[in-house]
Amino acid sequence: MRTLRQLSALCVKALAIACTFAPTQRTTTIQLPPSAQDPAKIKPVSLSSTLEDGAAPETQSPEPNRAKTPTVGFVSLGCPKNLVDSEVMMGLLHRGGAQLTPRAEDADILVVNTCSFIDSAKQESVDTILEMVQHKIANGGRAQRLIVAGCLVERYRDEIRANIPEVDAVVGTGELEAILEAAGLNRPATDSPFPILTTAQIDRHASSVSQHSRPESDAPQLRHEAHSHSVISTEAQRSGETPVFGSASEPSHSRAEGDAREAAGRFSRDSWDGATAALPTYLYSDETPRILTTPRSSAYIKIAEGCDHPCSFCIIPQLRGKFRSRPLASIVAEAKSLIAQGVREITLIGQDTTCYGEDLPPQPFPLPGVEGGFSPLSPRGENGALAPGFSTRKPELADLLDALAPLQGLKWLRFLYAYPNKITPRLLQTIARHDTIAKYLDVPLQHASTNVLKRMRRGGTSDRFLQIIEQARKTIPNLVLRTSFIVGFPGETEEGFNELCAFVEAAKIDWLGVFSYSDEEGAGAFSLDEKVPRRTIESRRRKLMKLQQKISKRARKQWIGRELDILVEGESEETDLLWQGRSLDQAPEIDGKVLINDFGPHDQLVPGTFYRAQITESHDYDVVARILE
Repeated sequence: MRTLRQLSALCVKALAIACTFAPTQRTTTIQLPPSAQDPAKIKPVSLSSTLEDGAAPETQSPEPNRAKTPTVGFVSLGCPKNLVDSEVMMGLLHRGGAQLTPRAEDADILVVNTCSFIDSAKQESVDTILEMVQHKIANGGRAQRLIVAGCLVERYRDEIRANIPEVDAVVGTGELEAILEAAGLNRPATDSPFPILTTAQIDRHASSVSQHSRPESDAPQLRHEAHSHSVISTEAQRSGETPVFGSASEPSHSRAEGDAREAAGRFSRDSWDGATAALPTYLYSDETPRILTTPRSSAYIKIAEGCDHPCSFCIIPQLRGKFRSRPLASIVAEAKSLIAQGVREITLIGQDTTCYGEDLPPQPFPLPGVEGGFSPLSPRGENGALAPGFSTRKPELADLLDALAPLQGLKWLRFLYAYPNKITPRLLQTIARHDTIAKYLDVPLQHASTNVLKRMRRGGTSDRFLQIIEQARKTIPNLVLRTSFIVGFPGETEEGFNELCAFVEAAKIDWLGVFSYSDEEGAGAFSLDEKVPRRTIESRRRKLMKLQQKISKRARKQWIGRELDILVEGESEETDLLWQGRSLDQAPEIDGKVLINDFGPHDQLVPGTFYRAQITESHDYDVVARILE
C-alpha cells in the first residue's frame, strides 16, 4: 500500500512526463483523471447568476466599487454519496455569493471533492488535485485558491497540506458548511429561501457528471409533460399521500450496535497520521441549499450517513462516522421539492439504507389494516394520548418507501446498498405493493465462501444467501438483483473462489460488480495473513466477470420482444448515431443501458422524458430498442 507521499511523488512525476509529450503520447502508469482526457466530463455546473445575502439572484455585472464575486470550479470524484456532498457544497457556495463555472481556467477558486475508499481511488484523487494545481500556477495564475474536500481529507488531512503546498484549505466529510470559510465567504445571516435552487437561479451548463442542472419552466421536458397533461401541481402532490408524522429536524440517536463497536475501537483513527480524532457527524437536511448535477429527471437523496458495520475490508466507518438517519419528514419534504422541479426518478442512497431509522426516536404510525375511528392527520387526541389505530415505534425503510411511493409526479423510486440480514418480509412486501418502486434489490454480498465471509466479518453462507434471494423473488415477481463481490481477500483459497463462482451461477444475478481486494491501512483486514498475490487477484476477477458476462448475455436475450417504459437520457455515450435511456430495472450509472435506434412516431426525443419502447436486440449488458409511443 502506498502512502499519500508516495502517491504524490508518482503523480508529480506523471505530470512532468505528461507535459513532455502530446496528449496522445502519454504512457505513464498513473491513469490521468477524466479532465486530462476530456475536460467536459468532469466540469461542474455553471451559474450565471448569484445569490447574495439571501436576495434574488442578480444577472447584471457588479458595480465597480463592489467586491468581485468569486468564481468557483468544482470536480467531484467517487460514489453518488460523495456527489450529493458536492451538490450541497455547491449550493452553500452559491447561496454565499459565489458563481460556479464549468471551466477550470476561468475559476478563481477550485474545489476537488475526493474519494479515498481504496488505493486506486486515492491515486485518482491525488492525480486530480495535482491536475488542478496546474490551473493555479499556469496562465498567469487565475485560480487563487485550491480547496480539497472529502474522504481523502479525513484520511490524510495533514499530509495533503504538507506534501501539496498549493492546497489552501481542506474540508472533511463532516465539515461541508466549512466550504464557505475555505472559499473566503461568510455564512448568510438567514436561511436561504431557495433550499434546492430553482430554475430562476440556474442556467443549464455542463456539470461534473453530465449535462444538467434543473429544467427551466419552459424546458423541453416540462413542455412535453404539459402537452401530455402530466404536469403535477403542488396541491395535487399532497393528495393521496401517506401521512407523515414527526418533525423534519428530529435529532438522531446512535444505534446500540454502533455504540458497542465504537467502544471496541471500530471507528479508531489512531493508525492514521494527520487524521483528527473526532468523527464526522454532519447530516444535511431538506433546508440545506443544494445544486443538482444529475441527469434531467433524476436525483439522489441521501437518507443516512455513516456506517456501524464491522466489515474488515472497509474504512468507511472511519471516513464517514457512525450511522445516522435523516428524519423521515425531512426526506419527504426534499422529495416533494425535487418533484416540483421536474424530477421523476429518485434514488435513495446511504452506506446501508436498510438500517434506516434504527437511530431515530419512536414516532406514531397507523396500525396496518385498522379501519375507521380516527383521523390519519391526528395521531394524538386532545389530551395528548395516542389515538386509536396508532402505535409508536421507530421508523423503518419500509415506512419511508410507503411515504414516498404515492407522491404525485414521482414515476420511479429505488434504493441502493441493502445489507442482506436487514432484508425483512415487510420490506419485500412494500416493494411489491407499489408500482412506482423498482422491483430491484442492490445487496452487496461481498463473497459466498463461508470462510472468507467470516474473515470479512460479514457473516452468512452461500446457502443462506440463496434462501434470501429465493424468498425475495417469491415475494416480488420479476425481481432484478444487483450485487458486488471482492476477489482476492486475504485467505481466499482456490476452493473458496470456486465456491463463489458456483454461487454466481446458481443465483443468476442480473447485475454484478467485481472488485479486486485493496489492502487499506486502518481496515481490520490490513493485518490479516495469507495475502493473495496481485496477479492471482486479477486473474480471478477476470474469470468471474467472464462468467457473469455469459449469464448477463443469456438474461438480456430474454428481454427481446418485451415492451417497457424507458427514461430517455439523450445521445449515447458511445456514438452519436444512437440515443440511450434506462428502464426501471437499470439504476443510474452502474447498470446496462437501453440503446435507441428507432424514434418510432417521433421526429426527435426529449431527454428526461418517459417513452414506451420495445426491445429488438440484446448484447452482453445493453439492449437495443425502438420507440413505440
